[in-house]
Amino acid sequence: MKWLWVLCLLSYSLSASAQVLRVGFGTHKPPYIFEQEARGLEYDLVMAAAQRGGLTPQAHYAPMERLSLMLRKGQLDAIATTNELSGGAAFYSDVYIRYQNVAAALRSRNLDILRISDLAKYSVNAFQRSRFLLGSEYQAMTEANPRYREVAFQIARNRMLYSGRVDVVVSDMRILRYFNREVYTQVDVSQPLTIYPIFAPTDYKLGCRQQSHCMRFNQGLAAIRQSGEYSAIERRYAMH
Repeated sequence: MKWLWVLCLLSYSLSASAQVLRVGFGTHKPPYIFEQEARGLEYDLVMAAAQRGGLTPQAHYAPMERLSLMLRKGQLDAIATTNELSGGAAFYSDVYIRYQNVAAALRSRNLDILRISDLAKYSVNAFQRSRFLLGSEYQAMTEANPRYREVAFQIARNRMLYSGRVDVVVSDMRILRYFNREVYTQVDVSQPLTIYPIFAPTDYKLGCRQQSHCMRFNQGLAAIRQSGEYSAIERRYAMH
């Protein structure tokens, strides 16, 4: 019976060490986050890495501006899809995912965009906190452009783009393509686009209130990379 007592103690110790991690994710943005389905490329990677690091992640969803405020107030332990450029979090994990943002416009507009600063000539709709996350040149453009807006919900960008209510949208290409499936009955998504590849890839990290959480997340991230689980999650969403 002594060995049963030891097993019980061990089980209790392991469960006690699995700290709850309240993680903030942005609103619905497939294929990275399917908000109503508790899945997605980014969601799965973050949850798997946290669990392998001995944490018990709990997902919370909100617009990015609100997530940053919740982190500062201690209502969350960490937020996803951030990095040092965004500010607001004391500690950052290793890079766990990379987005490729682009500028997109209706081809019929025939816009002249060769570099980020050229966006200042047009009405632009982008995702929240992109003014920080996309670098200093982009931030300068946002400050000089009175027609620049950031909107919380990604689907709004597709509606505004195809309805002609905005000249340019800034979005990750995979998100932009995916939302065409959800707005095709509302706007004409068959209209050809011009894609302007003016942004470098954006590396995203977990922003944590406690350094220990980032360290444990990093350990879990390294483990899922080594085991092949990271690649398996990528393959799961390869067709999106």
